[in-house]
Amino acid sequence: MVVSEPVFIGVDIGGTKIAAGVVNVHGKISEKIRVPMPSQATGEEAFSAVREVVNKLLPDVERHGPRFYIGVSCPGPLNPKRGVIINPPNLPCWRDFPLAQRISETWSLPAVIDNDSNAAALAEAVWGAGAGFSSVFYATLGTGIGTGIVLDGNIYHGRTGAAAEGGHMTIDYRGRRCGCGKRGCIEALASGPALAGRARERLAESREPSLILELAGGDLQAVTGEVIGEAHRQGDKLAGELLSETADYLAIWLGNIVDMLEPDVIIFGGGMAEMMSGWLPAIREKLPSWSINSRSGEIPVVRARYREDSGIAGGAAVCLHEENNSR
Repeated sequence: MVVSEPVFIGVDIGGTKIAAGVVNVHGKISEKIRVPMPSQATGEEAFSAVREVVNKLLPDVERHGPRFYIGVSCPGPLNPKRGVIINPPNLPCWRDFPLAQRISETWSLPAVIDNDSNAAALAEAVWGAGAGFSSVFYATLGTGIGTGIVLDGNIYHGRTGAAAEGGHMTIDYRGRRCGCGKRGCIEALASGPALAGRARERLAESREPSLILELAGGDLQAVTGEVIGEAHRQGDKLAGELLSETADYLAIWLGNIVDMLEPDVIIFGGGMAEMMSGWLPAIREKLPSWSINSRSGEIPVVRARYREDSGIAGGAAVCLHEENNSR
């Protein structure tokens, strides 16, 4: 008797959107869809949006056979063991919401959830840029900086499931105040909003012309990370300086990560990773200056495979992990 391979519905929940897709055991994504996420609505209204994307994908999943699972990648804090969304700042609709249980009850299917960075890290470790490595450190650069650690194919969750909040590691105790309340977190220095904030300060102080302000229509408040990236592509000097400074912050931070964890590979995902891709070799070269590990410069620093689909792949990866462990 031939046993069909399982397939997965990977669901990526963010503050403004829900993306989902069908993923096979080899990490190939098909049948992607996207709907708005009503994060300011009630918990039940938000769950209705999840129900909408899953129901749209069910006919495609059922063509692959009877064995399928639903996995969700979602911002934390959450409890992956209990499948409960605790209180994510970007999802005020859900407070102590038993999302995995609700999914299982609705479709009579196995369901699993995990923090979005953890899930993306696992997808990269299983199918992506971290495949073949036993220890993987993943960082997503965007509106915030999220991280995930995978050791020997398992997400490192820590004692309560709250481990690997690397974006809130302080590298300057007198630095900028982070949204988490601490000072000098790498998120407060090198995330997209942090980059834009540094650009506004420099533009307000400088009399030198810059494409950044021109591309922002002369409005300092319209300066974003994307605007800075475009200015750099057009050869703007200030944009290059700001991105080089961001690379320095990341190198300092990763030096601490290497000294603590010494991963086999460091992977960058998220919207800002593309902008910073030209600096990844420089970040790797600078690691020995910020790490006591004499072989830190040997660690690959690479782009993620899944990029904008990291949440979909991540949801599927945590399903595959759960399915393999349940055998």
